This record gives sequence, C-alpha cells and structure tokens, in this order.
Amino acid sequence: MDLKQLETQLSVLHEDTIKAIVAAGSLDALRHLESGVLGKTGTLGALLGTIKEYPPAERGKVGQTLNRAKTEMTKAFKEAEARIKAGAAAAESSKAATYDPSLPGRRLPLGTFHPVTIVQMQVEEVFRRLGFLVETGPEMETEHYNFEALNIPKLHPARDMQDTFWMTNGMLLRTHTSPVQVRAMERHGPPLRVIAPGRCFRYETIDASHENTFFQVEGLMIDRHISIANLIAMMKLLLREVFGRDLKVRLRPGYFPFVEPGFELDMSCLICDGDGCATCKRSGWIEVLPCGMVHPNVLRSGNIDPDEYTGFAFGLGLTRLAMMKFGVADIRGLNGGDLRSLVPASRLTGPTVSAKG
Repeated sequence: MDLKQLETQLSVLHEDTIKAIVAAGSLDALRHLESGVLGKTGTLGALLGTIKEYPPAERGKVGQTLNRAKTEMTKAFKEAEARIKAGAAAAESSKAATYDPSLPGRRLPLGTFHPVTIVQMQVEEVFRRLGFLVETGPEMETEHYNFEALNIPKLHPARDMQDTFWMTNGMLLRTHTSPVQVRAMERHGPPLRVIAPGRCFRYETIDASHENTFFQVEGLMIDRHISIANLIAMMKLLLREVFGRDLKVRLRPGYFPFVEPGFELDMSCLICDGDGCATCKRSGWIEVLPCGMVHPNVLRSGNIDPDEYTGFAFGLGLTRLAMMKFGVADIRGLNGGDLRSLVPASRLTGPTVSAKG
C-alpha cells in the first residue's frame, strides 16, 4: 500500500468512526468502540504496526500521517466522553430535583435463608402441627448417649475411628441426632412425640452425596400400639408436605442397632428424575430416611417399659432433602460459600432477610 492509498483508507476510517461515536449511547459502548479503533489490535492500531513495512524513505511521512489520524480520533473520543458524562450528570441533577425526602425508605434485601434452614423450618412446621415437640441437644456428646443408650455396644462397627470424630477430652462429635431421643425420653417420659433437628459429623469420604458435616432431623413417637403402618404413613405425609406432591418412594430392609425391625426409605432422585446420575450413584434413588421401630433396649435406656409402650424413630437427612427440593446436584455446594448453589435455590420458596433503608 502506498502513501496515497493509506490516506484514502484513513479518511474512510475517520468518517466511519465519527458516525459510530455519535451513535454510542453510553460510556461502555464508547470505550468498546475506542478499543476497536485505537487499541493495539484495533483498526488504526494495526495500521501503526505496519510502518516498518514501508521503504525507509517513506516511513517518516507514513508515521506522521498515522499519528495525525490517531490524534484526531483520540480528540473525537474524548469530546464524546465528556458529552456523555455531562448528559448523565444533567439527568442525575434532574432526578435529584424531583426527589421527595418525605417518602418512606425502601426495604433493601440483604440476603436469604440457607436452603437447609428453609427445609428445616418446613419440617418443624409440619411436625408442630402434628403435636410434636422440637428438641435440641449438644453437638459434643458422650459415648453413653451417642452409642450405648442407643444399643450400640463397644465393639460395634459404628464406633470405629473411621466413622467418628473423637475429642481429646474423651467425648465425640455426635454422628447423628439420635442421642436427643434418649434425652427426651428421660426428660418427658411416654407418651412422646418429638423431633430433634441439628448438625452431625462423620469421618467420611466426601463426594457428590456425602459430607463429613451434614444436617438431619431425628423423629420419635412413643405410645401404646404404635406400629410400622404409623411410621410409613407419617413419612409419606412428611415428604408430601415438604415437596408439595406425592413422591415415588420405596421401603427396603435396613439394619440399625437402635431399631428393630429397621428400614431404609428412599425417594426417587429429583436431580435426574430417577434416570440415574452422579448424585444418586446411577441408581435413580436417594436414601433420605433410615427408620424403624424403637428397639426395646433403647426404650429401657430412656426409662420406658417396652412391654407397655412401642414407638418408631427415623433420621431424616435435611441436607439431602434440600438437595432434592432445590435441585442442588452436589452436596458440597451447600457447605461452601458459592452463592450460585445457595441464593438461587433458596429464593425459590424461601423467606428473605431485609432491613429498612
């Protein structure tokens, strides 16, 4: 390209750039345009990089021509920026002139409840309507309440160091909320309806559906003539209330030292609609509710006569329930600080926390 052709090209570029500058309606649009023209890889920026390709005798004139074009376009961009800023300031001034300080302040949303907290509140509300007490207990427990009172003897595999976090003072981080049921039996006696929501800890390998820190709610109902039919009806009612519809569930035998007989209640995975995914380990089912009839030894530990009273107990996984309700595919997202897993999910149905502005 000779000097004359370059001047023609720069003239066309200048004309097109001026038109685009006039059409730019915001600072962002203007800066994007400026980068596309004056940036190192922009239209004019690329031409500046071709000076060395001209014969040595022409490089001086080519450089002057390009620098003159750059100066003119830079000036046009600065004038447009000043014009846009002045227009924005005038708009703000006009808005300020119409501001009425006597109007009440706006409520500014500050955040929302955690998805697990929302599910816990819903579960508590369901059971309160059914006449259940809501009890709490310590997260640092004794061997007696966490194991022995629940019919878990010294050599049971559940007491292995690989499952339990032990403290230097001889106590442990509770592996379930079941200790609260024994405390409730001692405190209230039969008949008894109680749930115990709370945080639990287990030394587990973390994956998409397992965490070493999780939330569950223990449920216990003791009275005369309580049967497995009462247990199944209660569990179906709970899931229907939380999810707002009937769910596909299955009940299969399970072994837990503190219940006899024991069951595993699974629900169809709502992440994959039962087709199989990483969350449900390709099975289509999620274990949410180990349950069963309270073992006579546990009733005796709570000072209740098993010949007169029966009862059922269950341990509902609140964390997994939140995953299913809000479509969170990986349990690790609920214990982390990534708002992409927490805020969009909880705002589907959860209440918000606000402050007056």
